[in-house]
Amino acid sequence: MPSLRDIKKRITSVQSTKQITRTMEMVATAKIRRATDRIVAATPYAMAMVEVLESVASRTSGQESPLLAHHEQIKRVAVIAVVSDRGLAGGFNSNVLRAVDKFITAQKAEGIECDLITCGKKAAAYFNYRNMPVTLAFRDRSADPDYDQAREIASMVIDGYVNNRIDQVVIFYNHAKNVADQVLTSEVILPIDKVAFHEVGEGEATAVYMDESAKAAAAGAAAKMSEARASAEKVSSAEEMAGEFEYEPSPAAVLNELLPTYVETRIFHALLDSAAGEQGARRKAMKSATDNATEMVTTLNRVYNRARQGAITTEITEIVGGAAALED
Repeated sequence: MPSLRDIKKRITSVQSTKQITRTMEMVATAKIRRATDRIVAATPYAMAMVEVLESVASRTSGQESPLLAHHEQIKRVAVIAVVSDRGLAGGFNSNVLRAVDKFITAQKAEGIECDLITCGKKAAAYFNYRNMPVTLAFRDRSADPDYDQAREIASMVIDGYVNNRIDQVVIFYNHAKNVADQVLTSEVILPIDKVAFHEVGEGEATAVYMDESAKAAAAGAAAKMSEARASAEKVSSAEEMAGEFEYEPSPAAVLNELLPTYVETRIFHALLDSAAGEQGARRKAMKSATDNATEMVTTLNRVYNRARQGAITTEITEIVGGAAALED
């Protein structure tokens, strides 16, 4: 049985760890609100983009844009893996990395090559360790992604898709379902499906955390979106009465200008969603670690008290035995 000093040192060590995990939990909790606010702020623009694209696409056949055209044969796929730069977030990173690894393995079994784009240090380290070449890597931006990152990724995949070097673009990330749960999500970014316009809009509207700290912000955003929809409906009714829009030089040309921005928006939304999910996953992991540390301290204190009680009992027994021996 360990000595009282060893047990005491163990208790002190666990208490120090508990302070660290508790602090990290509070930091992640504070960052969740900021990540939520960024999603709420990005939602109106994304919704407006979806509505404009739906309006323009309805006036074209869609065949004029190379981003809407499906390639007859898929020979090369661009895979975007979005994870975090740091660990201590439970299975947040491993779920995405395993899914991407499995997807690439399945594609190679069918003779399809893959170009890998990683967002987050953990993804680059994972695939480099497995000797899987990374075409483009981003680091130190997972907790606070910027639009330039999405623009750079979109520019690369769009150029490859238009010039037939890439036949499909797929992105893997963790969707922040709520403050505690993340859902592994994979989306086909290119070719663009017209149905996806509406789906992304709804996804961005529901990707907001609904914890107590964000309910007010979410409710405010929902109210603004409802007002915007109502205003849009009024404008649409007025437009129907006034006549059709005229596009210069043509609806197809306007659509071709908007589609790259739409791709950037989808990628940026995935980065924001993953950033929010990262903080939620880290908060959950650190809370679990803190609870485990509390339970361990309680158990160690119980062991310490029992060992101390046993030592005292042994000392009393030895004293009584010595006194009895002296009397004899």
